[in-house]
Amino acid sequence: MNKFIQFGEKVEGYDIPVLNEREIRAAAGILFLATYTSLMFIVFDGNFVMLKYVLCLFLIDLLIRVFISPRYSPTLILGRLIVRRQVPEYVGAPQKRFAWSIGIVLSATMFYLFVIVNAYSPITAAVCFICLCFLFFEAAFGICLGCLAYPLFFKKTVQHCPGEVCEPQHKQAIQKVSAGQLAVLALFIALPVAGSFFLQAYFARAPHAMFKSLDPAKTK
Repeated sequence: MNKFIQFGEKVEGYDIPVLNEREIRAAAGILFLATYTSLMFIVFDGNFVMLKYVLCLFLIDLLIRVFISPRYSPTLILGRLIVRRQVPEYVGAPQKRFAWSIGIVLSATMFYLFVIVNAYSPITAAVCFICLCFLFFEAAFGICLGCLAYPLFFKKTVQHCPGEVCEPQHKQAIQKVSAGQLAVLALFIALPVAGSFFLQAYFARAPHAMFKSLDPAKTK
């Protein structure tokens, strides 16, 4: 029974329970895609149905992770299947549990407001945005925003962070960014800003069908 509700896995060489960061990132990407897609239904069609389903599944998934075991989380199981050929990257389980507890608070708030009360407001928009940020940073960059707050609430030392960012380290040469690289990045960001002034009228023109058979006006 204890093994059934165990949070994290015991792996040789690690003194605390750990989780596989690769499957966590995969699961975060799955949840991000589902949440983002449901929001697009709201933006373009005013349809909240998909978001309500996603919120229910999102909350159930997090409750299973925190109160039963991550090994029985449906999205983590799917993530494990997707990345099963990749070498595991082990991260400390305690900070992940704390981060997912934050996720439960956020998703439970959304569940209550959207599903129970059946209402939307700036509060729901803000909570949605925060959830998307958490999921996106985890999936895209391997940065657990919730884990960053763990030391503020617990005096325990954070161990085994993704990329060992919680350990003192010196940047390797491949990690350093030169002034020239920063200049290229600044120019890349400035391009769409400049384009909005000089190319807006051109880009706003509706595209025409390249082939006549695809032109709706010709087929009627």
